[in-house]
Amino acid sequence: MSGAALTLRHGALLLYDTEKSGKETTVSACTGRHIVDSLELASSRCGDLTPLVYERLFRERPETRALFRTDPSNLIKGSMLELALEAILDFAGDRKAAHRLIFCEVQSHDGYGTTPDLFCVFFRVIADTLHDLLQDQWSSAIDNAWRTTLDALDVYVNEAVRAMRPAG
Repeated sequence: MSGAALTLRHGALLLYDTEKSGKETTVSACTGRHIVDSLELASSRCGDLTPLVYERLFRERPETRALFRTDPSNLIKGSMLELALEAILDFAGDRKAAHRLIFCEVQSHDGYGTTPDLFCVFFRVIADTLHDLLQDQWSSAIDNAWRTTLDALDVYVNEAVRAMRPAG
């Protein structure tokens, strides 16, 4: 979505895609509620999402395994997943800090050799893992909430990447 812009209107984050004739995607309190619902349902089926999320990430992006070679006990992976989930919940909700956290993490992870696109991949991997875990409990409302949030996160990550580039 290269022609996208984020705006806040009536307490909801709007993702406005100028290349698709004015289509808006809203991240609202309702969206946040469906994200929370999906995580609550997942927690009733799985005590720790960490192994499932990272197995999927390593399967889809094998090069990421090397980034965690010093984490055999999953402490770093668990911490990263927790931060990502908190960021997703905040981003889909009140947006008190997630936007700053994501912006800073995109920039700081560049120093580790982590490409910014991996943030979007990671967020999608979390959603796909939840989808597979919930199966028939994955409703159209939950699906729409995750799609809307992932679209908005993708735009935001790309904005952070653009901000990293030297002006010129």
